[in-house]
Amino acid sequence: MSEQTPDKDPLLLDHCYDGIQEYDNPMPRWWVWIFVATIVFSAAYIFDFTGTVRGPGRVAEYQASMAEAAKRWPPSSNGPDDATLARMLADGHSATAGKQVFTTSCAPCHRADGGGLIGPNLTDDYWLHGGQLAEIRHTISQGVLAKGMPEWRKMLKDDQITAVALYVASLHGSNPPSPKAPQGVQVVRR
Repeated sequence: MSEQTPDKDPLLLDHCYDGIQEYDNPMPRWWVWIFVATIVFSAAYIFDFTGTVRGPGRVAEYQASMAEAAKRWPPSSNGPDDATLARMLADGHSATAGKQVFTTSCAPCHRADGGGLIGPNLTDDYWLHGGQLAEIRHTISQGVLAKGMPEWRKMLKDDQITAVALYVASLHGSNPPSPKAPQGVQVVRR
């Protein structure tokens, strides 16, 4: 490149890369001050031991919002106890109401006769998650996600869950053809 001449543009830098010369365009002052302010803020943010800049943190905010939601929308009750469920089972009306829900929701995994397919056999004395009436209702309500059973409380009403639990209890001892092998522990109903 040629030597500098007096008539050369003062904003043009002296160096040249691949035949291209650069202009010396400094950043606007307001932009430089914003950059300096972000550096100062980052130092204050790093050394913020009290948490006034950072706040309580995402975990604490999540827990606070979950506690507030639990106050506003309390979870439904655990359902009736074993004695109430036993009286309802003796009545028989609720068990027949649960048959329709069982056929549409539970039969794909437990078969229509309760003999077990993907899910366990519901007609024998062996239970994986408790065989008492309240435990059966709890298992239906809460689901067993590790085994692929959904939480039915999100899809069914409380009275439907109770009716399905009573229908499952009424299947005990029905001896379906070719049932699934027993799984779990043997339970004697009270």
